[in-house]
Amino acid sequence: MASAGEPGRDTGDGPVLSTLSHTKVCVLTYGCTYNFGDSRKLEDVLASQGCRIVATPEDADAVVINTCTVIAPTERKMLRVLHQHREKPLYVTGCMPEVQRDEILRVCSPVFISQGEIMARYRTIRPGTAIRRDTGIVQIARGCQGACTYCITRRARGQLVSNSIDTILQEIQRCHERGATEIQLCAQDCSAWGADHGGHLGDLLAHIADLPGTFLLRIGMMNPGTLLPALDAIIESFSDPRLFRFVHIPVQSGSDRILSRMGRGYTREDFLMIVREFREHIPDITLATDIITGFPGEDEQDVRQSVELLSAVMPAKVNVTRYSRRPGTAVSQQREHTDQVKKVRSRMIQQHAEKIYQRLHEPVLGTMVQVTVTERLRPGSVLARTGNYTGVVLRGDLPVGTVLVARITTDRTYFLLGDPVS
Repeated sequence: MASAGEPGRDTGDGPVLSTLSHTKVCVLTYGCTYNFGDSRKLEDVLASQGCRIVATPEDADAVVINTCTVIAPTERKMLRVLHQHREKPLYVTGCMPEVQRDEILRVCSPVFISQGEIMARYRTIRPGTAIRRDTGIVQIARGCQGACTYCITRRARGQLVSNSIDTILQEIQRCHERGATEIQLCAQDCSAWGADHGGHLGDLLAHIADLPGTFLLRIGMMNPGTLLPALDAIIESFSDPRLFRFVHIPVQSGSDRILSRMGRGYTREDFLMIVREFREHIPDITLATDIITGFPGEDEQDVRQSVELLSAVMPAKVNVTRYSRRPGTAVSQQREHTDQVKKVRSRMIQQHAEKIYQRLHEPVLGTMVQVTVTERLRPGSVLARTGNYTGVVLRGDLPVGTVLVARITTDRTYFLLGDPVS
């Protein structure tokens, strides 16, 4: 193992998972839902080898860290975590080894686990050895078709490779059989699914609609540029009552000038049209979106246009991220705004978003809604979801999968509180 200040050693990428058989392993996962899907598969493989999955590194014989490097603060956090656990047998997977291996080796000498080995081993495990979970994660594609000028994920995950319909349907059925109430479809860009073989997401959703079962389904992030060509078919898919009436469509900026500099491949009006179409056909659909603040070249007018766009579409969730230079990206050499400018703009967008949340929540206070319990929180409380994916925290130890009526009592800005009625 590398000591503090000592460079690490590259251990290569050979098959390594068998070396963990019959040990206690802690898997620490960072980043997106897709990364958590990879970790789920890894944990299932380890369980099939007689491993015991433990919650904390202190209780483990070995630690696996599934890394993320989407923004610089996350990268710095990863390096701190790697350094913290360098004295234990340490295994590393995820995006960082693909694009920043040297940075990892500056702080530790881990064993690298390739995504290919995880997938190859996962395909061979017996169904009975997989871990039961309340929420299933089904990866429908890897990589993307985009050419965003700021994004390192394309380098880490590669070009779009869609999983086959049969593979996805089988994985949904496995999740359901293991007890999942909610199943989340995920990819770097869900609406890009099928574009590499002439299909589109609507085709996949139509096949999923034919599956039996009482599970609930959430579609993950869909970029406007890939959503547009399949928009009608995707909207039609929401006729399946098991599909949460929820879409996550990251706009990133309300300024066409900045969208062009970002290489996003769509306009402000494209995004507005997509939202209008969804709401015309599904009036109570919940919209989540993303905004990047402090992008190189962004000025005050661009920020105002982002604020105005949010006011126009009234999203129920806005993920606000300060621009972060990533190595090897097209804009990585351009002049950045100061951290203070990014902070001020980020705070302004976040405060505006919170006012929108309050306006959306006010009409539902005191009303009765049907919800499904999807997640256990701390003892004595659970998270339930309405049909349009609004989160309602309820008191009590209700089993996951319980369907009930709740009275909405309190607005907590990012979620609601409710009391079970029936």
